[in-house]
Amino acid sequence: MLPVLIDFFTNNWLGRALVILAECLAVTVPLLVAVAYMTYVDRKVWASIQLRRGPNVVGPFGLLQPFADGLKLMLKETIVPSSANSVLFIIAPMITFLTALIAWAVVPFGDGVVIANINVGILYLFAISSLGVYGVIIAGWASNSKYAFLGALRSAAQMVSYEVSIGFVLITVLLCAGSLNLSKVVLAQSGGFWHWYCLPLLPMFVIYFVSSLAETNRTPFDLPMSEAELVQGFQTEYSSMPFALFFLGEYANMILLSALGAVLFLGGWMAPLPFLPSNAAWGVFWFASKIAFLLFVFSWTKGTLPRYRYDQLMRLGWKVFLPVSLAYVVLTAAVLQFGGWVPKS
Repeated sequence: MLPVLIDFFTNNWLGRALVILAECLAVTVPLLVAVAYMTYVDRKVWASIQLRRGPNVVGPFGLLQPFADGLKLMLKETIVPSSANSVLFIIAPMITFLTALIAWAVVPFGDGVVIANINVGILYLFAISSLGVYGVIIAGWASNSKYAFLGALRSAAQMVSYEVSIGFVLITVLLCAGSLNLSKVVLAQSGGFWHWYCLPLLPMFVIYFVSSLAETNRTPFDLPMSEAELVQGFQTEYSSMPFALFFLGEYANMILLSALGAVLFLGGWMAPLPFLPSNAAWGVFWFASKIAFLLFVFSWTKGTLPRYRYDQLMRLGWKVFLPVSLAYVVLTAAVLQFGGWVPKS
């Protein structure tokens, strides 16, 4: 019986489809739970910074608050403005949320624990993350509102500006690892935390993290939905579940960029010290711990830093991050070449 099942799930097209579906569910379901509870953790971190309690009524310690918020949004009426393009208005939040989910196909959770272990994983992630801006632009245009449209234009300029810097950051990591495969990037950092790329590439790690804040429209770069000028930016006309999809898409992108930061700079599933356990289960634990740390810094910055002006935002991206990241690419290539450390393919 067992050989028949193995043959069915490895050689039969239906069996392979079922395996792929199971793998997708194994990643998507925990991710959706993590997205829901990231809203809870975010509010708790802000409350601690402001010396208050945060969510603490619904369930023990307020742990059921995300489900209460979700139920509330599901029961609200979805209002589509009469002058809006109704089809694009509804599609836009779906694009934003789905692009944050499908990118997880190439993220390795452990040695061999990945849905698609392709050799161009970084390029795939970069391409998918670039598509997220379309949801925001479509939402701003389809709403037929000046506030939403201005927010969409701000977001488009902001995301394009900081993706350039992230691209150069990825190049420095590729130069050090010698591969576009995310699993090989992690394996290149094995042997303890002193081999992680966050140490030799510390300036690039900082640029990556700050650019991630700008990519996800988080404070201090939340100009696209600045309530003081734009009411709520590209989300102004949204309510109910379409609004929730934008909200959850932001948190899903935060988790994705934190996971990518852990893979590129913090050794992925590798233990910080060689003598610590690093089997499949522990690998997932170390990986999740690194993601949780970066997400905490996301929340920490939102509760600490004031919002930038828009000219300051663009100046930082084009006049600081771009030249610094470009110079570091050249410096990294020179050090690897003249030091004899160019990785063998």
